Amino acid sequence: MNRFWVPLLCCQALLWGCTSAPAEPAYVEVASGQLLDGQVFFGEKPLPQLAEVDILALDDDMREFLAQHVQERRNDYLQLHQLLYAMIDEGIFGLEYDGATRTARQTFHAQAGNCLSFTNMFVAMARDVGLNVSYQQVAIPPDWSQSGDTFVLNRHINVYIDLGTRGGHVVDFNIDDMKANYDRTVVSDARAQAHYYNNIGVEKMQQRDGRSAFLNFKRGIEADQRFAPLWTNLGTLYRRHQEVAFAEASYRMALKIDARDMLAMSNLSRLYEQQGDAERAAYYRERVTVYRLRNPYYRYHLAKEAFQSADYNTSIEHLERAIGKKPEEDSFYFLLGLNYLQEGDSKRARRYFDKAESLAAGKSLKQNYRNKIDELLSGQS
Repeated sequence: MNRFWVPLLCCQALLWGCTSAPAEPAYVEVASGQLLDGQVFFGEKPLPQLAEVDILALDDDMREFLAQHVQERRNDYLQLHQLLYAMIDEGIFGLEYDGATRTARQTFHAQAGNCLSFTNMFVAMARDVGLNVSYQQVAIPPDWSQSGDTFVLNRHINVYIDLGTRGGHVVDFNIDDMKANYDRTVVSDARAQAHYYNNIGVEKMQQRDGRSAFLNFKRGIEADQRFAPLWTNLGTLYRRHQEVAFAEASYRMALKIDARDMLAMSNLSRLYEQQGDAERAAYYRERVTVYRLRNPYYRYHLAKEAFQSADYNTSIEHLERAIGKKPEEDSFYFLLGLNYLQEGDSKRARRYFDKAESLAAGKSLKQNYRNKIDELLSGQS
């Protein structure tokens, strides 16, 4: 997974606020050039240069693998399936998911990595045999995990293959969590490089190596300065080094690029709260709440909490709003059916269970729903 990191306390700010947005307060400006000059970490010394990294470079072992398993001058569809079969058969595809971000070459030899690592490897190898492939960002539901004193927001990236008259094909290395109705956007190689340096910077920040973290965030911004998470993470790095003005400016840069970046908003809210600026803290808390309530998956999260508390009316209300935003999400309908079943309305429950099953992607998921539905409704009239 691509990972965007937020300090533990900043993440708590996501839970506060009300649903109205006040007037935006005034700010003190800090030039973006100052954010990237490195003086906080290196003083007046010239900045060290990171070694050049080609995330898509192949070596002789990789080319030999391709020569053995993928026939030249065959149609794209056949080459794609030969490549996929070879990777599965040779034990590369789907092996150890260790969370580390690697280049294509490193991933091939380690046979381990995260989704970006495996995507780098596949893009490099597919292009080498002549396939027209691109990186693709996937808008999966927010997925949080915790590492030490830090919350980690996981994001996802996969591969899009243009097969011409045969249409498009998606290769995803996290298929258990992937659904066809997630929003997807084809992105440039520069954006993929930004993801790479962002991840490495986060790893260095976790290791408390502020200088290396800064250099990687800076390199990522140079690759794609419109990638808001890099600015958000740079702000977190500055905040950890007690550089409040620089942290504020970095978070605001992220919001200038993406006005809906809730991580930047929540970080700003906590930053202002720590500085005793109640007005600005409240402003960003409220903005976070407004945007979260527009997110159907956040509504689904609230619906699950309400269901577990036996507050079925509230759960149903959240689910109806979620479905209004995302009407093709099977899990929303299944939970809606559970609510009505708990309220004794088995007829309506069955209707929503059947809707969930009909929307499910793939025979396996459909069968899982069918088994659950049969068990839940056994003995119901």
